[in-house]
Amino acid sequence: MQSRVRALREAQGWSQGELAERLAVSRQTVNAIETGKYDPSLPLAFRLARLFGEPIEAIFLPGEAAQS
Repeated sequence: MQSRVRALREAQGWSQGELAERLAVSRQTVNAIETGKYDPSLPLAFRLARLFGEPIEAIFLPGEAAQS
């Protein structure tokens, strides 16, 4: 699954570590989400959506959708 997490994080000026702290996960988890190696749990996806003020569907894109 593709995601816009990296673009959203960079737009805030946050490092992966800073985002990880805000989400109470490891930096490795943030990296894995950004690189598409890990699909977050539903509760984590909701935390990301609330943090960025975006609907889940605007952050996580199915299949080969372009990453922005």
